[in-house]
Amino acid sequence: MAKKPNKVIITCAVTGAIHTPTMSEYLPLTPAQIAEQAIDAAQAGAAILHLHARDPNDGRPSADPDVFAQFLGPIKRATDAVINITSGGSTKMTLAERLAPPLRFKPEMASLNMGSMNFSIHPAAQKIKTWKYPWEQAYVEGTEDIIFRNTFRDIRHILADLGEGCGTRFEFECYDVGHLYNLAHFVDAGLVKPPFFIQTIFGILGGIGPDPQCVTFMRDTANRLFGDAYHWSVLAAGRHQMGLLTHAAIMGANVRVGLEDSLYLGRGQMATSNAAQVRKIRHLLAELGYEIATPDEARAMLALKGAANVAF
Repeated sequence: MAKKPNKVIITCAVTGAIHTPTMSEYLPLTPAQIAEQAIDAAQAGAAILHLHARDPNDGRPSADPDVFAQFLGPIKRATDAVINITSGGSTKMTLAERLAPPLRFKPEMASLNMGSMNFSIHPAAQKIKTWKYPWEQAYVEGTEDIIFRNTFRDIRHILADLGEGCGTRFEFECYDVGHLYNLAHFVDAGLVKPPFFIQTIFGILGGIGPDPQCVTFMRDTANRLFGDAYHWSVLAAGRHQMGLLTHAAIMGANVRVGLEDSLYLGRGQMATSNAAQVRKIRHLLAELGYEIATPDEARAMLALKGAANVAF
């Protein structure tokens, strides 16, 4: 079964490429805002910071390494958190665009979606009458007809160029049970070596649902495929975030929060920052008797190369 953590790793996904500026005034968009919220989240207890970039002019997802450069340095100087750069970018980006930032900066960690999938947020458009920026409506509605692509060849390329080539280890994002079997394929081929970090994701339209039974099914499947070679983490989208994470933590999971995954702190209550979500899940974990892993403890658990060995 998954390695039962002595201490729970909290990951914070700071801005992502899912939500748009109209959906929350608290979503960080500029490099300065992303840096500020990431640093505050680390100070609140997040050991890992999962980072995307946005165009500072209108908040659309960006794969420009020069934009990443504006917040990676400040975050590294202000905190010892593990910096995890997305390789997923957004559904609109090519593989080369998505890989440009992590290949340039060679982070300790990067995300890696373990398969192609329908990935949609189009129902959210029905709830919004007025958009802050012109790009947003078409972007959200367009996800009804978009496939996020990560073929076996794409994944093999990422594992070789970013993993072997840069010494980066991965947050393996598994949105459904088939993604676990995709990961097992690469483990069997010797391209992924333990210990590895599996982020099971619940509640995205196109992926597995946010039901406790699904959490159990994904965990049991991963246990059967990987034994004790992996560390397990859970994120839940939207309103399911805190409840499902608490349920998963009791089962032995690490957890991920952040405004990429949910814009809310509680029922009908917008989260005013990433740090607010980190503080809430940390409080819930403490009430359950769990200790929180420091960044260096997370590095040891996940066999990371260390902050001194990145290129920023």
